[in-house]
Amino acid sequence: MIPIPEIEKKNPEEIKLFQEQLLQKQLIYLKENSPFYSKLFQTNNIDIEEIKSIEGLVKIPITTKDDLQEFNDDFLCVKRNQIADYVTTSGTSGDPVWIALSDNDLDRLAYNEELSYQCANLSDESIIQLTTTIDRRFMAGLAYFLGARKAGIGIVRVGSGVPELQWDTIRKVKPNALICVPSFLLKMIDYAEENGIDYKNSSIKKVICIGEPLRNQDFTENTLSKRITERWNVQLFSTYASTEMATAFTECEFGVGGHLHPELIIAEFLDENDNPVKNGEAGELTITTVGVEAMPLLRYKTGDILNFHTEKCECGRTTLRLSPLVGRKQQMIKYKGTSLYPPSLMDLLNDFEEIVHHVIEVSSNEINEDEIQVKIYSRSESEELHDKIKDRFRSKVRVSPKIIFVPEQEILKIKFPENSRKSITFVDNRKSIG
Repeated sequence: MIPIPEIEKKNPEEIKLFQEQLLQKQLIYLKENSPFYSKLFQTNNIDIEEIKSIEGLVKIPITTKDDLQEFNDDFLCVKRNQIADYVTTSGTSGDPVWIALSDNDLDRLAYNEELSYQCANLSDESIIQLTTTIDRRFMAGLAYFLGARKAGIGIVRVGSGVPELQWDTIRKVKPNALICVPSFLLKMIDYAEENGIDYKNSSIKKVICIGEPLRNQDFTENTLSKRITERWNVQLFSTYASTEMATAFTECEFGVGGHLHPELIIAEFLDENDNPVKNGEAGELTITTVGVEAMPLLRYKTGDILNFHTEKCECGRTTLRLSPLVGRKQQMIKYKGTSLYPPSLMDLLNDFEEIVHHVIEVSSNEINEDEIQVKIYSRSESEELHDKIKDRFRSKVRVSPKIIFVPEQEILKIKFPENSRKSITFVDNRKSIG
């Protein structure tokens, strides 16, 4: 396992200078090779030679997912025969978009995950069990596999679901770490208890978690994390990543935010007017990829609202750290005068052990205001539980949505639609989002 890169331990001024040198090279590359960005520079009379600093990025218009969907091919900077792999986004916040990767991009992707394993203190003595899919054009599974190879870590590709197969593999191979969606860990625990598996003394000691948050904004364990660790003494590592940026922010053992890797990505945090937010304020994460060859992105708005932290971490890294996800911008709900994001509602629902499955549905009423309906499957369905959930909503978020108990099969059809790579817990049926 490689040591922490020296740049990640430098003072903030040195890191900034390092990134600005990479940025200038990337701007030249985009002007010479990207049909989309060369046109954007020309249309907006942007002289890239004048952009010497990260602050100077504000002179460049932002890029959105709509741009990527509408002009997908124009983002390509290499010839078709140089594309080594095609992936798509998960489509969590809209229709999936295609992302092409060259051989060099795959090497970069592997290096990115090698750094993630390093944050989790894994080494070439480790064996990882991959419970996420590596097929269906999914970048995450591919990234974790390539990163393990680069880091010299053994890996067993079990794929998603099937707790029986997961435990059978753990018994035979004895991996010491999982790559897993955290809520699936609860299913694994339930299966182990129902089938007499001594999971508390298994070989698994660490879990790199994807897809769901593990911490509150102050970095304390959220409800989901507590429900896992109270039953199974494993160390959980939270991550934040997206297909578009081909980069992950993984927290270290101190659990105070995902670490930025300066050689891979430049991060900005913008307000609703695309201006940088102040320290301590949440903003929309806007990224510029560094070192990407096939489809680099410049000032790409992720749609995710996060806080950031700049204090030195106990692990020795001095790089920027991301907070847990506050919410996705386009998923913000305005309900009875209160602004809400789905993660806060989901965390509240996860607090009820009686709830087996839940789905939050948002729609527009006749005057185009947001309405929330929470569908729940519970083996303990009762009026008392219904009132208890309503009271918890009023206490925690000041408003209470409509609560409906539904059969298990009905909610499973919503949560696990055919051909989806992720479970669905938020459904947006609004006429317009704004």
